Amino acid sequence: METTSAKTVQATTPMANAKAGQTREVERIANGMPTSDGAGVKLLRVLTPDLQQRLDPFLMLDYFESDNPDDYLAGFPDHPHRGFETVTYMLAGRMRHRDNAGNEGLLGPGGVQWMTAARGIVHSELPEQENGLMQGFQLWVNLPGRSKMGEPGYRDIPASEIPEVTMPNAQVRVIAGHFAGVDGAVQKGDTEPVYLDVTLQPGSTFEHVLPSNYNAFAYVYEGVAALGARGQVVKPRQMAIFDNRDGHDLIRVAASDMLTRFLLIAGKPLREPIAQWGPFVMNTREEVIQAVEDFRAGKF
Repeated sequence: METTSAKTVQATTPMANAKAGQTREVERIANGMPTSDGAGVKLLRVLTPDLQQRLDPFLMLDYFESDNPDDYLAGFPDHPHRGFETVTYMLAGRMRHRDNAGNEGLLGPGGVQWMTAARGIVHSELPEQENGLMQGFQLWVNLPGRSKMGEPGYRDIPASEIPEVTMPNAQVRVIAGHFAGVDGAVQKGDTEPVYLDVTLQPGSTFEHVLPSNYNAFAYVYEGVAALGARGQVVKPRQMAIFDNRDGHDLIRVAASDMLTRFLLIAGKPLREPIAQWGPFVMNTREEVIQAVEDFRAGKF
């Protein structure tokens, strides 16, 4: 992975908050579903539709990793979205974004693209490389009903603008939310998402306090981790969903005898109905039908 200088904060402890209750345990592990999207990009769909209510406000998480251009070169040509936000995080490779609102940006290693589709946007995401490794994630975050028909928005966040917290045995990139007194690159109301990319040295432990009512999960993409007080083993390309119990607010992740990297993602649930048809996510079937009609009529 290429590196770019970022805002770095030194911390002496892996605890983001000293006042912790009991440890949250792993409720279940999801292996994801290999699939393809766009014009044939191969990926692993980790957060699948059957988990949307359980992991509210998160709708989808895709992981892509390949050094075979045939797996990614066709990219994601023009396609619409309405009713939610897309968060693309690149670990390796380059992707060019263009949309019908006039936004354009190049997403490079370590960078994040945070797009709020709201009432409607049409965009493309196309690789700007013909070979080499393409690796990263795309997360879909739901919007509350009152914001689904709001103004679309787009933000490119280069690697240099994502704060990093460095501890004796760990490094944490704070993409969204807060960690160890550090504000992430993105702060959002309503869902209050937390998005951390954590690198743990062999045998070290990471701890972070999250409200027990926030839905939370960890995705291990390198190494092997043991989660919770019970030490549930989570292997690469597996997602662990944390339980929700009153008084249980401590997230604990221990690395095995190898370097371990994982995402920790959490957010405040909206507790609203979810009606989805492809790239349109609304609260009712009627709103989804209207979204399809608006797109076909060129109203996005």
